[in-house]
Amino acid sequence: MTLRIAVIGTGYVGLVSGTCFSDFGHTVICVDKDVAKIARLQRGEVPIFEPGLAALMARNTAAGRLSFTTDLKEAVANAEAVFIAVGTPSRRGDGHADLTYVMAAAAEIGQALNGYAVIVTKSTVPVGTNRQVADAVRAANPAASFDIASNPEFLREGAAIDDFMHPDRVVVGVESERARKVMAELYRPLSLREFPVVYTGLESAEMIKYAANAFLATKITFINEIAALCEKVGADVKAVAKGMGMDGRIGSKFLHAGPGYGGSCFPKDTKALARIGQDHSVPMQIVETVIRVNDSVKQRMVDKIVNLCGGSLQGLTIAVLGVTFKPNTDDMRDAPSLTIIPALLQAGAAVRVTDPQGQHEGAALLGGVSWADDPYQAAEGADLVVLLTEWNEFRGLDLSRLAGGMARARMVDLRNVYDQDELRAAGFTEIAGIGR
Repeated sequence: MTLRIAVIGTGYVGLVSGTCFSDFGHTVICVDKDVAKIARLQRGEVPIFEPGLAALMARNTAAGRLSFTTDLKEAVANAEAVFIAVGTPSRRGDGHADLTYVMAAAAEIGQALNGYAVIVTKSTVPVGTNRQVADAVRAANPAASFDIASNPEFLREGAAIDDFMHPDRVVVGVESERARKVMAELYRPLSLREFPVVYTGLESAEMIKYAANAFLATKITFINEIAALCEKVGADVKAVAKGMGMDGRIGSKFLHAGPGYGGSCFPKDTKALARIGQDHSVPMQIVETVIRVNDSVKQRMVDKIVNLCGGSLQGLTIAVLGVTFKPNTDDMRDAPSLTIIPALLQAGAAVRVTDPQGQHEGAALLGGVSWADDPYQAAEGADLVVLLTEWNEFRGLDLSRLAGGMARARMVDLRNVYDQDELRAAGFTEIAGIGR
């Protein structure tokens, strides 16, 4: 059975989720207040970079299953499921998730409802938010017929479509059998392929999202601390991580040392979970430490760069490869580059950067840098290359060509992409990596 779905918000989560639901055969209307964005989507333009999304969107738009509008009332009026997929950024001053957009959407949905619907919170929200959403809907429309569901997303930027279509699990928090049946129908294509759908209460679903992201952020931060110790004792963090990751209780994912986590989820979700713990007098001491250590890791990367250059960057030209927080996305939110590059500029360096997708966002965020079309142009005449984001484009460089064009062939590889012997053979004379 196909369902009529409204998705409120055409950001990363809303656009990917709405498009994938339409590919399941459901009829989906995506709603946004941004008139210019909706106009672009109606023309078939994708406002974010996500591999495979443009083709999937075009196919389902052409089939009549996917459409875009600014008219929330029209989209919600006949919907059987309404997804809230608006932003929940960190609130200034206290780290709490800002629920302004969620609550505004809830009130508008309440006013627009004219029949039964399941209102599904897809946005990442603190524990207890779904009950607040229900209250907001009832306040806007006391006669509204609806149930609430919590359905947190677990999409990795750069692999979001595959994550949606082949999930480790789908988490659904519901309190009525009617809502459960609607949610089961929404995800029926996944259930038929035996991907697990986990049904819980509302609070448990909300907590699963925060606990999962905080654990992954902790894993990243742990290996970054181990990397710092490896540098002091002569161990190689790549070998250490490999040996650790082969233990089935630990696993190899998220054990890659680097310049710290960033992006749209980990920074804000760890801060929000820490605040939730403080509000309930159950301090999240591990998470609070993770936040603090992750901030210090970025500064340690700056120190590593300065130390390789003899203690001063004044007058040097530095080429930075990659500015997005991870490869295969144009997302710059809380990217390590936003801490590291300004510090290089402040230390007196001229910074030349290149990124396959990062210039559109990065140009406004990284004032004072110059942009190059490719790594070789960026490194021409430079005194140092810093590999900051491990795009595939940077994994197979002609290292001899790169070194040959530099004023001084030095590299700081903050992702441990290259073997140091390989770099030396290509002509790099001074090299620094992470945890070795």
